[in-house]
Amino acid sequence: MEKSQINRAEGLPFVSVIIPCRNEDNYIGSVLQNMQDQDYPKNRFEIFVVDGQSTDKTVEIIERWVADSSRIYFLKNEEKIVSHALNKGIRKSKGEVIMRIDAHSVYPSNYISKLVEKLFELKADNIGGSWLILPSNNSLEAHLIAESTSNLFGIGNSYYRLNINKVKKVDTVPFGCYKREVFDRIGFFDTELVRNQDDEFNARLINAGGTIYLVPQVRITYYAREKLGRMISMFYQYGLYKPLVNLKLGKPATLRQFFPLVFTLFMLSLFMLPFIHEIVFSFALYILVIYFILGMLFSVKTVWEKKNIVYLFLLPLMFFIIHLSYGTGYLAGIIKFLLLRKKIKAVGINR
Repeated sequence: MEKSQINRAEGLPFVSVIIPCRNEDNYIGSVLQNMQDQDYPKNRFEIFVVDGQSTDKTVEIIERWVADSSRIYFLKNEEKIVSHALNKGIRKSKGEVIMRIDAHSVYPSNYISKLVEKLFELKADNIGGSWLILPSNNSLEAHLIAESTSNLFGIGNSYYRLNINKVKKVDTVPFGCYKREVFDRIGFFDTELVRNQDDEFNARLINAGGTIYLVPQVRITYYAREKLGRMISMFYQYGLYKPLVNLKLGKPATLRQFFPLVFTLFMLSLFMLPFIHEIVFSFALYILVIYFILGMLFSVKTVWEKKNIVYLFLLPLMFFIIHLSYGTGYLAGIIKFLLLRKKIKAVGINR
């Protein structure tokens, strides 16, 4: 880290860490311990935990940590939406660097120091690490979810989910480590967005001439959803709010978002094609077979690593569910927000 780039009269940049959470009693204590164990000077960062009306023991755990530490602060997020939590934390904070982290993850001890170093070294506006996606428990269901959501075929070129090894300019990173001046320049997180608030903010940042970098050497251990139903809900909501993000930006943030929509429209067409032309229907079925064969090819590495042939058949099914969930949500978002112009119903998300 070049001293001329980041030294201030008072020392290293002061960092404000913001943790939005809701019903994370299994993880919130661990992530706060992660922050306590950081190698960044203890007098150079503060932590805001912003709780979205948890109904489990999350608040009780947070309050214990607050009582034991002078730099951990507890804020209430009555709206239960992540963007509200982030904005509340940013407004209360005093850091020159704003770092948003997730309660459902584990962070290395150099997480703050390394990202702050690279933030100034690369002259970036936002920077983040890569995900090591692990199952939430040892069930086959949890393993399938973790494997499918870290596979190129399952999630496209979301680089932070993939195993790349070079620092790379990207369109988004998980969570984000921002220079505070970014919020002065382009505003705060959009509170209309229940999901995709990071994507919209980062696209707005890039449109304003900002830069975002992925530093894959900083590895975040992220625990995937433990149940198939929660994974489906997550991808459906990701898709649902994408058209609204595009509407706000005036253009699509990325091209990869359209594949699940096209795939969903293709699947819907299969119900109509038999009534249109038998040959066209047969051709469409061949395309579907090719899709599943590709899914199997992208599953071979997991089969080899897990030494379990079952992944060869179940992972392609998981890819199908991910694409259909996201695409169905996207289609619903087009109908609701673009065609019917419905207002957002501000309801928070339970993880």
